[in-house]
Order: sequence, then C-alpha cells, then structure tokens
Amino acid sequence: MVKQDLRERIWDRMEAEGIARFPFPPHDRVPNFVGAEDAAERLAETDAYTEASVLKCNPDSPQLPLRRRALHDGKTVYLAAPRLRDKKPFLALDPAEIPPEEYDRAPTVSHAAEYARPVGPKDVPHVDLVVSGSVAVTETGTRVGKGEGYSDLEFAVLSELEAVDSETTVATTVHEVQVVGDDAVTPADHDVPMDIVCTPERTIRTETDQSRPDGVNWSALSAARIEEIPVLDRLRE
Repeated sequence: MVKQDLRERIWDRMEAEGIARFPFPPHDRVPNFVGAEDAAERLAETDAYTEASVLKCNPDSPQLPLRRRALHDGKTVYLAAPRLRDKKPFLALDPAEIPPEEYDRAPTVSHAAEYARPVGPKDVPHVDLVVSGSVAVTETGTRVGKGEGYSDLEFAVLSELEAVDSETTVATTVHEVQVVGDDAVTPADHDVPMDIVCTPERTIRTETDQSRPDGVNWSALSAARIEEIPVLDRLRE
C-alpha cells in the first residue's frame, strides 16, 4: 500500500471510531489517541526507558505523557525545533533546570521553549532512547510518520554526529488500530525502524532486522532542502 493511502485510512478510522483525541482533526499529523497515557506507561515499564538518562522525543500530543513522566523521573528530554529551522535546532529540557511544579507544563509544544535550553547537534550527548511519533507501524518495526520526513532526518543528523548508535533504542507509542500488517507498507532506505512499539494493550518487541541510517543520505536531499535547514548546511560544509 502507498504510504499516503495508509495514512488516510488510519486517520479516517481513528476519527470515525472516536479513537482520535484533541487536537482535531487527526489528519495530517501524528494523531493523538484515547489511551495515550496507558501506552506511555507501558513504555515507561521497559528496561530501555528505566535505564535511559537522555531521551530524544518527538513533540506531538500522544507522546506528551511520556515526556512528562521522563521529567518527573529525572531524565533529560531533547526535542527538535519544528523543521530543524534553527541554528540550534534541539531544545534540552533538563529537570535540574526546571522547577518541579512546572514538569507537566514544560514539555508541552506550546511552552517547551520557555523552559528549554537551545543546543546545537554537536552539543547533544549520547541519546539512550529515541521516542518517535507514528501514524502507523508494523509489528516488525516499520514506521510510517505524517509524511514530512523530519523524524528520520533528525535521527540521521544525530547518527552523523554519533549521538545515536546501535546502543540507542527507538520506540513509539500508538493506538492498537495504528498497528498494521507487514504487507501494508514497504520501508524506504531512510526509514528508522522501531525496536519497541507500545499500545494501551501490549508491548511489542519488534526484533527488527531493518538497518538504521548511519548518517545523512546527502544524495537524497535537494540543494534547496539542505539550504533551508541550517544544521544540514553546516554539516555538509
């Protein structure tokens, strides 16, 4: 199935069955869902989470419960600026630098910049756990995002700088209806496979054999795309 067709099918189903949660509509975004807190709790029970001290998380609504939990658990959370448009494109949310009573507010997309410290990619430490937002994912770890490609690009940038590597676990939290069959999607070379998929009902260890990108695939990027993202322009130089 073409990825966009799969996205539309998932978005339509979540809306029709009342699975989607604010913000509405679920279309053209990583959709929030009923049970996001339960899925986050399942991920928080894994060794990958409990042993992590540094997380890189997507800023979308369904992963907000995990970002909040991470701050309460004393973990530093890195968020990427939208479209990597800033010269320091990562926001470091360090619980040691945030009043504890603000832990629930700080990792929201509308307030993160108030509490975070902007950092360049070279200043991001080794990341223990990457949490990605998904529109759909297979049980063997193939992920479909909202279609803009920034999540995979962020991973590639950090991989280029060795901030993520084979020791970094990659996970996502989704509703059960977002878990699709392996025949539903074919991964692209730049797609980052998931090691763990958590739904409100279960934890899936994908045992993926899909390879990860070990850096930026420059041949797949146009000159205009590189120029509009400062960190890519600098890395290329």
